[in-house]
Amino acid sequence: MRKYFGTDGIRGRANGVITPELALKVGQAAGLVFQRGDHRHRVVIGKDTRLSGYMIETALVAGFTSVGMDVLLLGPVPTPAVAMLTRSMRADIGVMISASHNPYEDNGIKLFGPDGFKLNDAIEREIEALIDAELNRRLSASGDLGRAKRIESVHARYVEFAKRTLPRQVTLDGLRVVVDCANGAAYRVAPETLWELGAEVIAIGTEPDGFNINRDVGSTAPSALVEKVRERRADIGIALDGDADRVLIVDEKGHVVDGDQLMAAVARSWKEDERLTQPGIVATVMSNLGLERFLGGIGLGLARTAVGDRYVLEHMREHGYNLGGEQSGHIIMSDYTTTGDGLVAALQLLGVVQRQGRPVSEVCHCFEPLPQILKNVRYRSGEPLRQDSVVTAIEQARERLGAGGRLVIRPSGTEPVIRVMAEGDDRGLVAEVVDEVVDAVARAAA
Repeated sequence: MRKYFGTDGIRGRANGVITPELALKVGQAAGLVFQRGDHRHRVVIGKDTRLSGYMIETALVAGFTSVGMDVLLLGPVPTPAVAMLTRSMRADIGVMISASHNPYEDNGIKLFGPDGFKLNDAIEREIEALIDAELNRRLSASGDLGRAKRIESVHARYVEFAKRTLPRQVTLDGLRVVVDCANGAAYRVAPETLWELGAEVIAIGTEPDGFNINRDVGSTAPSALVEKVRERRADIGIALDGDADRVLIVDEKGHVVDGDQLMAAVARSWKEDERLTQPGIVATVMSNLGLERFLGGIGLGLARTAVGDRYVLEHMREHGYNLGGEQSGHIIMSDYTTTGDGLVAALQLLGVVQRQGRPVSEVCHCFEPLPQILKNVRYRSGEPLRQDSVVTAIEQARERLGAGGRLVIRPSGTEPVIRVMAEGDDRGLVAEVVDEVVDAVARAAA
């Protein structure tokens, strides 16, 4: 277990876990790890719209400049924009201040290498060791301190990048699109991109105040988008999360389309166009078994990884896939991006819709999902999954599900929660199995 890093950077309660002191140390540690060579080193820092972003940004600037790195401040931008600009601006490291889909009270620090990819476990462990080390003797001399400045036109750069992922002949003319920006990092760039591509845009979740990020809006609360799509009789609804690295779709009937269906639709289209670099896609253990069966039916495979988009991406890079993602809406299209990008994924789907000339409900309904139930068990300390009673309950549950079902038990990487997920053809059996395992875990956790 790592002390600071979870499945997606460092995350926790702002001014509780994510303190100015920790942010300062992260800046110093990461800055030292990525100082390679004699050139003037630089870091780009973006953030979402949380109130605590000001505090964390300032502390990170102090940390990076104290070890001699120049800082380029991007302001509120999506996480994938930070990854893209890290490469584009020839930075040595990129930082995104965000807790993604969490409420405003939380915040986090995500790090990208100079190639725009999230850091691997080995580098994160190296940074962790430095966070807890005495660094006073490694700080820069007075004349070697870094400088910080705010970069203008960042939004325009990302809008242009997103638009260029579609062929020039593809426009969104004639489409009425509702986009929900979760009062988060994409509140400017997502509506602008869709409008410049020709869509009629109705935007919600575009009035951030520091407190309302993800509150009753965005990909984790799609009911507001569903209502607006039905009210305005839109062709599609697009829901991003707080840092815009994930997306959910709502079709013209008001039905929610998750990441599994989105990946299926794009995979089928890319297979027909011979755009897939491997005969399949990459997803996590949480993706529905219905997706796996659908892909098998069209001659494609499904490689599964641990939960976390960086594990999906690592598998994609290692084995040459160019499409992967998570059921939650982290969709990675490595022809364009180095991380999940909700806006780019939505644009690619819109390109498929426009080319096929069919409604979103038809394009995105590729398979009937198997009954899948997920429940969370919160615990305070210890390792309840190691208890004999829990091990036995899990073994019995797997036997009951048999070959036609799946059981996935995993600790969350961002909070003290154990997630219990099961799926199969028989919903009643799936519900019983989940409840039995949850009860066993809850007793052990108590």
